[in-house]
Amino acid sequence: MIQHLSLDLTLNFMDSHWIYKKKKISEAPEDMHGFVYMITNKENDRKYIGRKYLESARRVKVAGKKRRKIVKTPTNWKIYTGSSKPLNKDIDKLGKDKFKFEILVFGETKGQVNYLEENVHHRLHVVAREEYYNDCIGPRRFANVRLSEEVINKLNKVVK
Repeated sequence: MIQHLSLDLTLNFMDSHWIYKKKKISEAPEDMHGFVYMITNKENDRKYIGRKYLESARRVKVAGKKRRKIVKTPTNWKIYTGSSKPLNKDIDKLGKDKFKFEILVFGETKGQVNYLEENVHHRLHVVAREEYYNDCIGPRRFANVRLSEEVINKLNKVVK
């Protein structure tokens, strides 16, 4: 049994800052689990690639039943600004209007959203380039890994 909890009224009426296909959106497409996004600092063109789920699910005990009930709760995706501490520090310092919040792709399942995010991370070499706020791919931290453009070009030739 799946139960959907109503969204907190303050989030229902919040204006979203997300852009998808060059249009500002306040509602996500039906049957989507989450999305992969890019936040761009308009001042220095530094970027952050991440993912956000539209709902969180948890299993709750039900008195007198063996099976737990799945309770889905909407997330704060409309006002979400990423999980990167350096990024959020810059957003606080410069203001939200100095950043572009762009949805790259929606995913239908949790696994698909995770795969899409990591795929984009690897293709763009986000942990190896200074122009990204990212310091990890998935659960793996690469905070001190930086590659020169020469090494990245060689890698791109090999991986085609």
